[in-house]
Amino acid sequence: MTKEYESEFLNILNERGFIHQCSDLEGLDKKLTEGPQTAYVGYDPTGPSLHIGHLYTIMLLHWFQACGHKPISLMGGGTALIPDPTLKDKTRPLLTPEEINDNIDTIKTVFSKFVKYGDGETDAVMVNNYDWLSGQNYIEFLRTVGMHFTINRMLSFESVKMRLDRELPMTFIEFNYMILQGYDFAELFDRYGCTLQMGGSDQWGNMINGVELGRKMKGASLFALTAPLLTTPEGKKMGKTEGGAVWLNADMTSPYDYYQYWRNVDDVMVGTLLRRFTLLPMEEIYKLDALQGAEINEAKKVLAFEATKLCHGEAAAIEAADTAQKVFEQGVVGDDLPSITIDTSRFDSGINILDLFVETGLTETKGEAKRLVKGGGAKLNDKAITALDAAATKSDLIDGEYLKLSAGKKKHALVKV
Repeated sequence: MTKEYESEFLNILNERGFIHQCSDLEGLDKKLTEGPQTAYVGYDPTGPSLHIGHLYTIMLLHWFQACGHKPISLMGGGTALIPDPTLKDKTRPLLTPEEINDNIDTIKTVFSKFVKYGDGETDAVMVNNYDWLSGQNYIEFLRTVGMHFTINRMLSFESVKMRLDRELPMTFIEFNYMILQGYDFAELFDRYGCTLQMGGSDQWGNMINGVELGRKMKGASLFALTAPLLTTPEGKKMGKTEGGAVWLNADMTSPYDYYQYWRNVDDVMVGTLLRRFTLLPMEEIYKLDALQGAEINEAKKVLAFEATKLCHGEAAAIEAADTAQKVFEQGVVGDDLPSITIDTSRFDSGINILDLFVETGLTETKGEAKRLVKGGGAKLNDKAITALDAAATKSDLIDGEYLKLSAGKKKHALVKV
């Protein structure tokens, strides 16, 4: 691929499809060639784990460090106390400091799998903005920071306009979020010489605030770089399933379920996901991306294995791949997995999935199957079934040969053709 930039980092991001917006791409490119730089991504610890949506920006930190620069993972212990209104219809529930600290403790373990922490020049550091936000004097903060923000500009941001256009309430506490996030950048510039903030494109307005605040308060030349939000072919954010988010912590999404998420992505997404969520060389990705027809399943297996290895380690990836092979290719998980064989013609008009639950013995009656669906425990190929009239068709067959039905986490059955 033709190199478009002077810096290795931007060339890697460009090749892998990470670049969406930048406050000054030419200036950033030049800055990155002047020696090791420092960049950060902020994460509000509003839950006990990050999910695949966050993984997108964690990969930005990984490649930044791989190119000889210093990444900062900023935990929003302070900003998490203030609801972020970005692209949300309603105010996020307020968390207590204790809840936030508990979340930070469980989140920390994920980052060390993607970046190296330590005391070296390019070793990553993890910091908490509660350290500098919690001691702010309100009057002094308004005078030194608030004076640099105009209501006119704040009202122009999409996160605010969306609420106001739809006549949805926006609280004063939410309105302050963008000021606090902007101040983080100025503080990180002072403490670490940080000149780049990275994030998803939904944070663009907040990030530009930080760039401008750093210029006004510190006379600093700062940069903002966003990656495009990753969506499914239907336009929905990736990282969610019918059963909820795909978490990075193993106790919330098991390595096997994590593997299966990647294994079951839409065919058209495979090349994109290989670029952004694996460390495979681009030459290998090009070859996998060129596969057609049934061969795409081989690319999906590589994607699932590499993504799982990166997040949960090679041993967990091998075990998940082995389990998946037993379920979908060998037809066994242990000795007690029931299976049935049906005539392929039954798929022509679609087979009611409730009937298959009864036929495989996963439920005794159709009524029990209905209750299972309503309770969120019924799955087809590891995806939750939400409709009582859902039907299985030939397109649902794995490798054209199997369906996997699940009742809860431990009861599974195969439907073969």
